[in-house]
Amino acid sequence: MRQDLRRPGRLRRALALVLTLGAQFATAAAAPVVPGGTALASEQAAIAQWRSARVASLTSDNGWLTLAGLYWLKEGENTFGRAPGNALVLDTAALAGTAGSFVRSGSQVRFVARPGGGVTHDGAPVTALELASDASGDPTVLASGALRFFVIERAGNLGVRVRDLKNPHRLGFRGFEYFPVSTDWVVNARFERYGPAHHVRIVNILGMELEMDSPGAVVFERDGREWRLDTVLEDPGDSELFIMFADGTSGHESYGAGRFLYIPIPQGDSAVVDFNKAYNPPCALNEFATCPLPPWQNRLSLRVTAGEKNYAGGTDHHL
Repeated sequence: MRQDLRRPGRLRRALALVLTLGAQFATAAAAPVVPGGTALASEQAAIAQWRSARVASLTSDNGWLTLAGLYWLKEGENTFGRAPGNALVLDTAALAGTAGSFVRSGSQVRFVARPGGGVTHDGAPVTALELASDASGDPTVLASGALRFFVIERAGNLGVRVRDLKNPHRLGFRGFEYFPVSTDWVVNARFERYGPAHHVRIVNILGMELEMDSPGAVVFERDGREWRLDTVLEDPGDSELFIMFADGTSGHESYGAGRFLYIPIPQGDSAVVDFNKAYNPPCALNEFATCPLPPWQNRLSLRVTAGEKNYAGGTDHHL
């Protein structure tokens, strides 16, 4: 599973780097505030760097703000182009009337170009090409003008994801609003390991389901009571755990369908959870992402007044 049930491996590594920037400050930020506000200043500096890197990633050529289309493939031929008679229609001048066809045979997809369709791969014109999906970690990317398109796999379904490097979402990105950075939201949690790992049922906004391994839960105190969040291990070799959660701000100050958060994999029975790094899922920015929803046990009545607020230029989904 990835942020939208499966991210390409290369992009996942880039995003992981973005989302762990400032991790070296976590211990200092979790310490009690000392005279002069050293812990708060360190946390503010780390979060400012983290936010800058996140925005740079989002607005890059491979960022979520470039998404311009998502088409699910049926078995057999799926014609693709600007003309309304195609099975997959994207009305843009960057695409030929019929650029070619995505031919699905079970779990395999082949692109067959139309003569003069203008589709290229690595700068060279395409005639016919077998396509690796993003499940491989390195999907085959085709191009037509400013468009980039490739095959994605979600819970056994195959689709074509389209990026537009000139997408208005990207060019008109407004930036985020945030809750104030606070060391009060850098919590020293207890990590309760599951042995063996639990299976957590994850559903995305399209209703697709997937079961993921949960190595354990983070348990912390706030407002006089304990709260717990199940973590998810996305890939066996990961160094981080993924947390999807909703809270009392969801649908109000923050995105209706919840927010995301990563923490380093705990080595013992404790974990630092920095809610200042809680961020909007891709679906808050673009309607063509397939984001997972927080499992029921990760929907807190607690108001987590930290991290990103709802994006004014995006979409909203309520739980």
